Amino acid sequence: MQVFHHLVYEYQKGLRDLSLFTCSEELLEKIEKSLGFQKIDYLVYRLKGDKINVFFGSFDCLEIIRGFSSSDLSCITPEEDFILGMMLGYAKAQQYQRFLTRRKVFA
Repeated sequence: MQVFHHLVYEYQKGLRDLSLFTCSEELLEKIEKSLGFQKIDYLVYRLKGDKINVFFGSFDCLEIIRGFSSSDLSCITPEEDFILGMMLGYAKAQQYQRFLTRRKVFA
């Protein structure tokens, strides 16, 4: 939960527009309570097994994610993957390279 709290801190300080926290489903109630208390918008996607992806942050970013072709991040398009990486604040140069590589694979 330390990583989760750090991501919340970074969001509240304006360092990120969007965060992604992957954890076991057993933490969901605590996470929802924390985000609700702090009035932070979030979106939960269940993964295989007992894992979940919790996206939280800007309402606009969450709306973009809701419009993705799949909730399974391994199945989203190269363009969606690029957008997600940029919203999460990943290194731009690495995102450019990742996009070009994924686009070749999907072509």
